[in-house]
Amino acid sequence: MSQIIEHIVLFKVKDNVDSDKIEAMANDLKNLGTIDQTLYLSAGPIHRLISPLGFTHVLHSRYKSKEDLNAYVAHPVHLRAVEEWMPIWEDVMAFDYIADIVPGSLTPPPRSVGKITLLKVKENLSDEAKTEIMEVIKEKSAGADQITVGLGQTFSPVNAKGFSIASVAYLKGLGETEALQDLVKEKVGDYVDGIIVVEFVVPLSS
Repeated sequence: MSQIIEHIVLFKVKDNVDSDKIEAMANDLKNLGTIDQTLYLSAGPIHRLISPLGFTHVLHSRYKSKEDLNAYVAHPVHLRAVEEWMPIWEDVMAFDYIADIVPGSLTPPPRSVGKITLLKVKENLSDEAKTEIMEVIKEKSAGADQITVGLGQTFSPVNAKGFSIASVAYLKGLGETEALQDLVKEKVGDYVDGIIVVEFVVPLSS
């Protein structure tokens, strides 16, 4: 496989939604992994979040091409899930990128910890500066079992809210989320206008 597309969706569930309904939503999102084009999919609650946007749940999935991601988005099972659960979402953000590498294993082990980092960079930033930012992210995540980084692509119809660089890492345990934020500020803070860091546990049934 020469490339993979990383697909990230962050959800903020409304405050007044019943817990049983939230659990049903999470289980339904996991079932999107049965769509043929999906190489890997994990969905569930966020364990730890650095962001003022208040997201509560995350979905991460992988595809071998933009065409496969588009087929997933247009699939009746996906369309049905979006229509059913949209009324309980206060906010949704999506981000797609072509990974800089193809991980040795596309499926992280259950109970590992996923860490997604999203960065909003200043306008008219050079390609060299963007590359420097991605190297800083990989430097701090060097102990991860796997990590990919990349520049955002307009593959999904949902707004990425101006964020343009992302990474996905999987670790054996909870990472140093605050340390990553501090390192970004220290080394490339002049380039960055915003950061979101999400940590979540890969479910047993991912």
